Amino acid sequence: HCTTDRTSREENKAIIESLYGLSVDIKKIRRLKEWVLFQDVAYVKETATILQEMGADEATIASILERWPEAILRSPAEISSQRELWQLVCQDEKQLIKLIEQFPESFFTTEFHENQKANILFFQELGLRNNIITRFLTSAPNIFYNPVEKNKHTIKTLQRSYLSLGGSDANMKIWILKLLSQNPFILLNTSTAVQENLEFLQKNDFTNREVLQLLSKLKGFIFQLTPASMQKSLLFSKNVFKCSDQELKHLVLRCPALLYYSVPILEERLEALLKEGISVEQIRETPMVLELTTQIVQYRIKKLSALGYNVRSGTLETLNGTKKDFEVSYGKIQLKKERPMFNPVAPINAED
Repeated sequence: HCTTDRTSREENKAIIESLYGLSVDIKKIRRLKEWVLFQDVAYVKETATILQEMGADEATIASILERWPEAILRSPAEISSQRELWQLVCQDEKQLIKLIEQFPESFFTTEFHENQKANILFFQELGLRNNIITRFLTSAPNIFYNPVEKNKHTIKTLQRSYLSLGGSDANMKIWILKLLSQNPFILLNTSTAVQENLEFLQKNDFTNREVLQLLSKLKGFIFQLTPASMQKSLLFSKNVFKCSDQELKHLVLRCPALLYYSVPILEERLEALLKEGISVEQIRETPMVLELTTQIVQYRIKKLSALGYNVRSGTLETLNGTKKDFEVSYGKIQLKKERPMFNPVAPINAED
């Protein structure tokens, strides 16, 4: 336990020595979080002992302290409490140490301990599996800093919205759990924002069933938008595709990205496609192509061109989809090219 009664701006030698003793790269800490080394009180050895008890070896302890040196400013009591809390959702201490090494900041943020505990218990009651809760703890720790009442309120708003849109009681739990596991950040929104966005879609003539469809397709990201941003994106698409409100609605249902991406992003992606000689009409036929980044589109066009496939004259379907979808389309075109024209069913190799 390092402590001195100095208040001058010089490094605390006791901290340095304790860290050296644990083979921690002090230079790394000086570069990233030098202020930690000036503290009067730190718990270097105690922190290392607790991590050791959990099964961490010397290299793991050093790696954790280099990545998140503030860990040594947490008292042993605080760390032990976090350990107990995370054990509620971790399979064993081996998994826990692995998570601490990957996400030390999430584990050593102890200021919200009571909120974290209440939220973990709430998520378990809700029916979220422990592996999903551990994923939240590491990738979306902020949602645990909210008072549990706020998260409960947001969930209730979502449940009410789901039922008011015609969703059934029987499917509600599955829908909520799916939405949360796809996008836990919806809990950082206010319930008013959730309400406003749903009302905006209804005012724009999306039926309740279509709004539910959009919610599922957008994986809850719709709650991170605002009516103003959605309005701008819709207006942009309407002008570009020169379509009626009804046609626009169908385009959005096929490609929710038209609603989700901001105007500058849509503009940039559209321009990149037009530069490649693709027409607005082609994009209108296959709007999902706007879900892809400019780099991905350019890479795919280049790959297809090398096979002699011209996207300007064909359908954009080949450009579409995930990396895996594209590889399948690409493979089919490659196969066609390699087979002799006069016998389309001939095997690729004579030996086959």
